[in-house]
Amino acid sequence: MKLNLQNIESELKKRHPYSYKWFRKQNDVWDNYTNFIYQTVSWDILIQKIAAVAETRKLNKHHIFQYAANRWYNFWSAQAVEQIFTEIDGIEPVIETKDSEKDFYLFGIPFDHKTSVFPKKFQNTFEYAKSHKVALIEWFYNNQSTQKRHHFKNRLFIVVYDKNGQHWKLKAEISILKNAIQKYVATFRPEQLHSLTFASQQKTFSDIIWVEK
Repeated sequence: MKLNLQNIESELKKRHPYSYKWFRKQNDVWDNYTNFIYQTVSWDILIQKIAAVAETRKLNKHHIFQYAANRWYNFWSAQAVEQIFTEIDGIEPVIETKDSEKDFYLFGIPFDHKTSVFPKKFQNTFEYAKSHKVALIEWFYNNQSTQKRHHFKNRLFIVVYDKNGQHWKLKAEISILKNAIQKYVATFRPEQLHSLTFASQQKTFSDIIWVEK
């Protein structure tokens, strides 16, 4: 399904007036409660579905709102970012949509992509991270979620950083993300990738696309 990126951006920004928090770690039970996010682009319809689940499952309304809204927000931002990549010449999408280890081929090199907020737990500043990119890349791999997309294969990280600390809101800035991705791909050279070796002894290639506001 081809997304309307302007519409996605508009819908995602409807999440912004509400606080962003998780009351629990992601888990299979609550994922099953909220799997309707995959078929729901509209924020207003999402709210209706959250209310219905809260009622039928007798769940805490604040907890289920945050859990579903956060999953929805991150999923549709990621879908938009993946489409941005695959619409660029030289990038081919992965045919198997359920492949958890890669989303596309960047000039023949397989990559998974992940948009990540600049992590509070990284022990250095954003300026340090930009000049010590490998340190942050290794931190991301070693501190990744143990959910479905956990792996040590090639990955492009889109790191979002807001000077006011609202990093998560940049995931909805689809036009800004698009501009940063297009600039990265336009000047991409395989030699700029960072090579890492993990316990599996496999060689992994990675890089970061910085998005600041």
